[in-house]
Amino acid sequence: RQLVKQHQKLEDEIHALRDETARRLNVASIYSVGLAHMSAFMERFKQAYLSAEVRLDYMHPEQVNEAVEQGEVDLGLVSFPEDTRTLAAIAWRTEPLVIVCHPDHLLATHSRIELSELAGQSFGALETNLRSRAEIDRALMVAKVDVDVAHEFDNIEHIKRDIETGAGVSILPAPTVEREVASGSLVRVPIAGTTLERPLGIIHRRDRELNSIGKQFVELLQSDAHFQTDSNGQAIEISRRRKGTKLGDLAPLREANQES
Repeated sequence: RQLVKQHQKLEDEIHALRDETARRLNVASIYSVGLAHMSAFMERFKQAYLSAEVRLDYMHPEQVNEAVEQGEVDLGLVSFPEDTRTLAAIAWRTEPLVIVCHPDHLLATHSRIELSELAGQSFGALETNLRSRAEIDRALMVAKVDVDVAHEFDNIEHIKRDIETGAGVSILPAPTVEREVASGSLVRVPIAGTTLERPLGIIHRRDRELNSIGKQFVELLQSDAHFQTDSNGQAIEISRRRKGTKLGDLAPLREANQES
């Protein structure tokens, strides 16, 4: 009888551990996904799934990839996601890139700006090992435009602070400057003649099936992306959700890392 009780107790402990694990989800995200957006989303998710225990940590791009690959987190939110041998990528949303400058800059009054108008401008850029920098450099090269890269940073927040001092211009994802545009500290201007975008996606380990909470998190995150910005940086409603879409068709630059 004692053995039966011990066996039942052990089974109860195993079931309790499984239930606790099933409720848990660890997520890593790049900083520029949007702190305010993710904070609001996390509150909505917790209200929808009261039993869920979700932890969200912000990291640099390479740290997000490493954390997912090493199994330290279940999901990673990244820009320019790619399917790899160990990671699977799911589409989330696409953000238009816009030209950003100080309100007193000569370009601030333009309704649209050709890339050619950036020739010779003092330019705030991401570091050369980041994917977004590679994409922007490629666009400028195709347009045969040489900018004066005055400062390089490892994240978008530092670029914004630099431009707020009046230090030139940059090309950034429209949603990342919403707060500054609203406060009047920065101006964003659509790019004319071409479309530049930054895709965001969700990565996870191929060899680990997401638990129920993980699947619900992805589902709600994708449906939460029903508002997106157009080339002018204005909110528009997405008419078709790209749930589960793989991102191998996004012209990958495999030699460049992902962007913060």
